Amino acid sequence: MSHKVTLHPAERSFEVADDEPILAAAIRQGIGMPYGCRDGACGSCKSRLLEGQVVHGPHQLKALSADEQARGLILTCCGFAQSDCAIEARVVPGAGEYPVLKLPARVLGLARAAPDVAIVRLQLPANQNLKFRAGQYIEFILRDGARRSYSMANAPHALGTPPAIELHIRHMPGGTFTEQVFGSLKEKDILRLEGPLGSFFLREDSTRPIVLLASGTGFAPIKAIIEHMQHQGITRAAALYWGGRRPRDLYMNDWCERMTRELPSLRYVPVVSDALPEDGWSGRTGFVHRAVMQDLPDLSAYQVYACGAPVVVDAAQRDFVASCGLPAEEFYADSFTSEADKHGAM
Repeated sequence: MSHKVTLHPAERSFEVADDEPILAAAIRQGIGMPYGCRDGACGSCKSRLLEGQVVHGPHQLKALSADEQARGLILTCCGFAQSDCAIEARVVPGAGEYPVLKLPARVLGLARAAPDVAIVRLQLPANQNLKFRAGQYIEFILRDGARRSYSMANAPHALGTPPAIELHIRHMPGGTFTEQVFGSLKEKDILRLEGPLGSFFLREDSTRPIVLLASGTGFAPIKAIIEHMQHQGITRAAALYWGGRRPRDLYMNDWCERMTRELPSLRYVPVVSDALPEDGWSGRTGFVHRAVMQDLPDLSAYQVYACGAPVVVDAAQRDFVASCGLPAEEFYADSFTSEADKHGAM
């Protein structure tokens, strides 16, 4: 049985089966809605139910609390319409612009950027033109049907010849997929993937100055956005804050420094939280989002793009809005929820 979902204030409507998540139906029909993990863990797809009935599948309380649910909020990624519905949700221009494809990709290169970070380049098939926005992600489809999400670290114009996407993959001990990447994966292996996915990309209709906040391999989509800005000649003032535990976690520090020379509008602040004496680190220390707050105590005129570990993204969103005056709607995030995070779902 299908139901009609209408999005306000955009007045866009689409059909959804009662056993299909609302977000999945929107993606399938090219309707751009905000979302991140698609697993009920990050809360990026949170919207308000105005009319109708929605039931939820498993999700984390931090993504949607019982109080929020009682106030009419829903997660479209794991919400199932049980009747025709009206939903108050932003429509994201560009999020549904390109078709989501399933395609094979051949491992073109493997490089170790840090002891626990691999940069993987995947050659795309010549007969399938994967179009995406800088900052979006793909999902690997594993043999057992499980999926793993990784952001593309190069902008669409920088695929090269042959066309290849770049991924930054951190080793998670015991992780089904990352154990393969750091163990048996080799050049010419074939992997299956689906994309593009996500609504994390630069809002180019704004003139606000930008804060780009990354922790660990959350740098990947931020790198793609910076490449895109350079390619498009976007001169909005931008500050990149990249945080890691140790200096080696800032595995493309030289690239960031070079980009500040090539992009005069870009400022770069590396931040290390747990430097050891042998690291010889003389730069900023502490939590990366706190460094932003020290430098920019008033964020009321800014846009923030944050990517990385959920604890970093959540703290940044909370503190930037509460303490620095950032408008809540100007915070865009891609929270890297691990399988361990997702297993915390209720």
